Amino acid sequence: MYHIPVMLDEALHWLDPKPAGTIVDVTFGGGGHTRAIIQRMEGEGKVLGFDQDPDAVPNSEDMDPAIFTLVRSNFRFLKKYLDYHKIEKIDGLLADLGVSSHQFDRKDRGFSFRYGDSELDMRMNKVGERSARTVLNTYQENDLADIFYHYGELREARRIARRITESRSASEIQTVSHLQEILEPLAPRKAPAKFFSKIYQAIRIEVNGELEALKELLTQSVEVLNKGGRLVVISYHSLEDRLVKNFFRSGNFQGELKKDLYGNVHKPLSELTRKPLVPSEEEIERNPRARSAKMRIAELN
Repeated sequence: MYHIPVMLDEALHWLDPKPAGTIVDVTFGGGGHTRAIIQRMEGEGKVLGFDQDPDAVPNSEDMDPAIFTLVRSNFRFLKKYLDYHKIEKIDGLLADLGVSSHQFDRKDRGFSFRYGDSELDMRMNKVGERSARTVLNTYQENDLADIFYHYGELREARRIARRITESRSASEIQTVSHLQEILEPLAPRKAPAKFFSKIYQAIRIEVNGELEALKELLTQSVEVLNKGGRLVVISYHSLEDRLVKNFFRSGNFQGELKKDLYGNVHKPLSELTRKPLVPSEEEIERNPRARSAKMRIAELN
């Protein structure tokens, strides 16, 4: 399977798609969430799916074009493509963030440190100019340190950046195994996999501009949702979840509540759950990659 849809029942429950409604799945991937949404809508209404990865296109080829449209673009261009398709408002939006199982499992994509001989790529859009190799071989040491500190939350970010810049002066860093070799001395003996997961997360976020794209998506979502329309976001690490939590609670990414002269708080969204939802133990057993998922739901005021 291309990708097992995470927290599918919860997503359908809170998105609550209605026949004749308009729903956008900004992370189409394998189409699992989208197909369930269309089924719940009883074959009526309109569903748009966004995905910038060409590998996702075949997953939509058997879908009814009268109901479903695949937009082959980054979801940061949400409003632009809704305008193009003459859609003013939508009733719900689903975002299942992060990397798909398919992308992790394709060794030629370079998303996983499991495949030592694979090239360092990590582009979600395979025609994008910036790859992991670009970041590792051309960024200044200070810039690399900032990436590992802010996107990987690694305390040893400066040491990591220094080893990379010193090593690449001898030969370019091209493969997973080469990067592993360079950073192995810095990896803690008790949890090397966690260390390298953070390294890869940081590089991937930089390559794909993931956090900026998420900010743009959330900002545009309040412009395109109908009143009472719902926004369901599934995130997989604290950086994403923090942005979503702050925006849902305050309408900005700093989490600061803004009040008018009379002390009334004005925010575009209302959270529908006090805490994020997490997968059940049964789901984690079926799909271990769901383990870190957190779902937040909000409704447009």
